[in-house]
Amino acid sequence: MILIAGAGIAGLTLGLTLHQLGLPFRIYERVAGLRPLGVGINIQPNAVRELFDLGLEAELDRIGIRTRQYGFYTKTGLPIWVEPRGLAAGYAWPQFSLHRGQFQMLLLKALQDRAGEVVETDAAVAGFETDDRSATLILTDGRRVSGDLAIAADGIHSAIRKQMVPHEGEPIWNGAIMWRGTSPGRHFLGGNAMFLAGHDTQRFVAYPLTPEDPETGLATINWIAEMRVDPARVLAKGDWNRPADKADFLPAFQGWDFGWVDCPGLIRASGVVYEYPMVDREPLPSWTQGCVTLMGDAAHATYPVGSNGATQAIIDARKLGAAVRDHGTTRDALLAYEAVMRPRAEGILRANRGKGPDAVMQMVEDLCGGVFDDLEPILPRAKLAAHAEHYKRLSGFSVEVLNGQPPIIGAMEVVA
Repeated sequence: MILIAGAGIAGLTLGLTLHQLGLPFRIYERVAGLRPLGVGINIQPNAVRELFDLGLEAELDRIGIRTRQYGFYTKTGLPIWVEPRGLAAGYAWPQFSLHRGQFQMLLLKALQDRAGEVVETDAAVAGFETDDRSATLILTDGRRVSGDLAIAADGIHSAIRKQMVPHEGEPIWNGAIMWRGTSPGRHFLGGNAMFLAGHDTQRFVAYPLTPEDPETGLATINWIAEMRVDPARVLAKGDWNRPADKADFLPAFQGWDFGWVDCPGLIRASGVVYEYPMVDREPLPSWTQGCVTLMGDAAHATYPVGSNGATQAIIDARKLGAAVRDHGTTRDALLAYEAVMRPRAEGILRANRGKGPDAVMQMVEDLCGGVFDDLEPILPRAKLAAHAEHYKRLSGFSVEVLNGQPPIIGAMEVVA
């Protein structure tokens, strides 16, 4: 039996993977009732491949859109680097933009339909005990559940990670605040496009989550407004995800109407806006203790740069499933999974702190203040292309590499 703490994207994808492989498991989730919370996310082709192998292609098309284009722009809307994404870029699989909460509910329903009631809610994990042959999860209500392995998919505030690293403290804040919301609006830049505009201290990100409605012409547009604030500000617990006042940031974006998109208009048209600090955690030298290991944000919480958070959680789940298939429900399986995934995750985390794909916006700001008639003499296109390709290779979704790789597990073993 494999015990999983957390029914987020990581835990549910692992559950679907273990069911596909015919391995027994149970998921313990702290909240009493799972609801479709959150805002937009992107899932890269390497993770979409895994979801298709789990038989979820039609469901993904029902709740999201296939992203066609991704681009970086100056604070006045001038293009810096624009590239095709997903099928348009030559991948064998698309990139998806969708609502995080709806995606979580999709995974939950698929798991319940296939495996039954394997998710126990209102069952928070407080800690664990382990040796080299078994693991026990200790729940906050005093119950103890034992199995061969225990997997921490319990997020950035993981109780299991806290026990492994008791003096780590809170996640590390870099001084930036993100305000996130959704608004009705038209598609931009030809449709199914994602853009990032600005530089390190102020930026705006937007992409559609739905097609345009044929009657109203409007889609649901996900947006993020980000600014650096006083790093001495103390973040209380309530600051992790709380409703925000648009007056705190809207004035700073008033001039950001680029013609092809009206950023302040999107902010004004939104409903509730949520505030998040830009945080991550230091990489760990090990994820595994006895027969317990970490995955997803519990293992490698990183800045939301490069649209990689959910993608890496999905890849974690599939690599972990493959390791258990190959090594059995043993500590050796956990160590094999960690040996593959921990170095990659650390590389992404460190890149996201300063040299992620969006670093080109600050390069242009530094070189010319974001003002130019022709960018080529200032920052050659060849250098921009090399920067973009480096991050894709680091993250595991370079077109040629991914298209040529064998599947992690494959689709033929899916158990309906």
